[in-house]
Amino acid sequence: MGWYEDELGWPVAETSGAAGAAAGAGPAGGVPGLVTGVRFDALDVPAEAGYALLGRFPRPGALGPVALDGRRVRLLVAAGSAEELPGLLEWLDWGGIPLDLSALGSGRLMRAPAHPEWGRREAAYDRSAPVWLRPPRPGVDIEAALPALHVAGDSGGADGSGVPIGLPALVAAAATACHRIALRARAQDQPWAFSYASRIVAGTRPRSLTS
Repeated sequence: MGWYEDELGWPVAETSGAAGAAAGAGPAGGVPGLVTGVRFDALDVPAEAGYALLGRFPRPGALGPVALDGRRVRLLVAAGSAEELPGLLEWLDWGGIPLDLSALGSGRLMRAPAHPEWGRREAAYDRSAPVWLRPPRPGVDIEAALPALHVAGDSGGADGSGVPIGLPALVAAAATACHRIALRARAQDQPWAFSYASRIVAGTRPRSLTS
């Protein structure tokens, strides 16, 4: 893992057993972990939501590095974002709504993907190995390349300048993607009930099956 420490300047720690799982690094012991809360935090979302965000923000530089770890996607954001997440969700009117969306911040770890050049080879041998979907770039100021609560000079990076989107925009998109997944799962579990309730809300309640 010298690449992270020597070229990127990211702190790395070894995880082990239950302690590693509690730190957010996964159940396996002895897995190198990237320390969050120092150079960056990480938003943690289901893989489906993560891929939806990658599709929504395809422009290079709009998002920071993005990693896939099993069925979870970790999107690197500015350090301190984990502390801002609850208040930000409340401000965005997502407060009190169950979302499979969390953040790894100070005192946590995320499993370290292999170097991008051999990450796919490692994943071919170990399907559970984390990999980079959008790898970090050596020589790029990590702090300037991450979505943050305040983005100087550009509110959304929509002009192609390479400025990342703001943290509020990213959290709003992530919350929407996670909520859609939850609604879809609920519809599959209770198709009749969900459909009936949806049509009531829309003002098109179906006629009784017995009428």
